[in-house]
Amino acid sequence: MGKPLEIKDLKALAKRRVPKMFFDYADSGAWTESTYRANEDDFAKIKLRQRVLVDMTNRSLASSMIGQPVSMPVALSPTGLTGMQHADGEMLAAQAAEEFGVPFTLSTMSICSIEDVASVTKKPFWFQLYVMQDRDFVINLIDRAKAAKCSALVLTLDLQILGQRHKDIRNGLSAPPKFTPKHIWQMATRPGWCLKMLGTQRRTFRNIVGHAKSVTDLSSLSVWTSEQFDPRLSWNDVAWIKERWGGPLILKGILDPEDAKMAVSTGADAIIVSNHGGRQLDGAMSSIGMLPRIVDAVGDKIEVHIDGGIRSGQDVLKAVALGAKGTYIGRPFLYGLGADGKRGVTTALEIIRKEMDITMALCGKRNIADVDKNILLDA
Repeated sequence: MGKPLEIKDLKALAKRRVPKMFFDYADSGAWTESTYRANEDDFAKIKLRQRVLVDMTNRSLASSMIGQPVSMPVALSPTGLTGMQHADGEMLAAQAAEEFGVPFTLSTMSICSIEDVASVTKKPFWFQLYVMQDRDFVINLIDRAKAAKCSALVLTLDLQILGQRHKDIRNGLSAPPKFTPKHIWQMATRPGWCLKMLGTQRRTFRNIVGHAKSVTDLSSLSVWTSEQFDPRLSWNDVAWIKERWGGPLILKGILDPEDAKMAVSTGADAIIVSNHGGRQLDGAMSSIGMLPRIVDAVGDKIEVHIDGGIRSGQDVLKAVALGAKGTYIGRPFLYGLGADGKRGVTTALEIIRKEMDITMALCGKRNIADVDKNILLDA
């Protein structure tokens, strides 16, 4: 394969280079995966208006998300086990995002820790928080993110209980990976991946091990994580988290206009219209399908972002046209990371930027700030 030209090229490369259990983790949804598919399919249904004989010079994609400047309205989503797509994956992805001028969001369930990522970056990154039943651990996570000078906290609301993902169960997914004959074979057929993994000590959930009570090894970690996601999480928790954090707060996992209105009342800075990439409630609406309704529900009272299903710069442009002030890519950057490490993440961002820039011009716009529903057919 020559130089990747679109995100699906990176996906094909990643599938060849990443062990099956970890590629499947990134490339799967809950239950029948109907919502996972709808996230992509519903973008394709939105059609653009071609405009001609307009000035296409001096184009700009520069924008801002929660008041922070970005080179384009795109951030890297928080994704668990990123460091299992490629050794030191979170650190490499954060560096690529920093150099590109877009936010990187580190997941609570990352392989590299907050401190690991801070050690290789010069600018603040964002941190995504899962609320666990061990509130002391949660408070410690928030304080660690503050100490690392993270510039936004992304609070995920839609993982109080874990949606069932059949591929992960069948693969016996774990981090570090298990050493059954099946898992050994999956790794042995990916020698490049193995060599890079042998060169790092980061092969478990480093935000948790050594920080959570009684978590000292893989066995105790497994027990802890299975018990810790808090099913009692409520809107009341947002208040104390916001107070403890004290900085920009983004609420991730909004997929209903009523919940969007509730989010406004918390004083958060932004919401992310999201169905967790189709990995939680299978049968839910696509993120892009719900975006216009949520934008209408909240107006200009809170900044609206979106994730789920974005596979091209055209998808980003469509989301912006429908009212999103920011978008997030998860799988596209994971495919890039699995395909070619840091360079692959940069390639994914370059693909998104080029597609967005050219499409914006062909729709008759020169500045991303001027993109609205007028670029869509039958909007």
